[in-house]
Amino acid sequence: MKTLLVIRHAKAETGFGLKDFDRSLTSRGSNDAPAMAKKIAEKKINIDAFISSPAKRTTQTAELFCNTFHKKAADILFKNELYNAPAGTYVEVIQNIKDNFDTVAIFGHNPGVTDFANSLIKEVKIDIMPTCAVFAVTANIKSWKEFAATEKQFLFFDYPKNI
Repeated sequence: MKTLLVIRHAKAETGFGLKDFDRSLTSRGSNDAPAMAKKIAEKKINIDAFISSPAKRTTQTAELFCNTFHKKAADILFKNELYNAPAGTYVEVIQNIKDNFDTVAIFGHNPGVTDFANSLIKEVKIDIMPTCAVFAVTANIKSWKEFAATEKQFLFFDYPKNI
């Protein structure tokens, strides 16, 4: 059994002159990420691997999740291709996850992260992944290479305003 948590980065700063890649989390984002991580931990979900876009806001979000799960931020797997990636790129990244990881959190950006989440379960559609939203599914597989072709079971969709 494999579990995937699809997570949009937490609330990031906006402003004139900032490069999109270098946008940091706002204070709200810095509070929301550990709160959402705690909510996942309360569900008795233990994350084995953290995969993230290397953009500053996704990196900071993943680091805050790592802190909550008592994992080393240095163990985050950064995938350049996840920066502003379309849905199909998430599938490619997931197919290359090592099979010793049973529960994986993948951190990305809209609109691709919403499109990817919506591709996972036919019966569950969301309008948009709000900042720091988590969309979770399981698949009865032994290898991540099987993930795309396997039916997934919806676990939950949650975001900070639900806390």
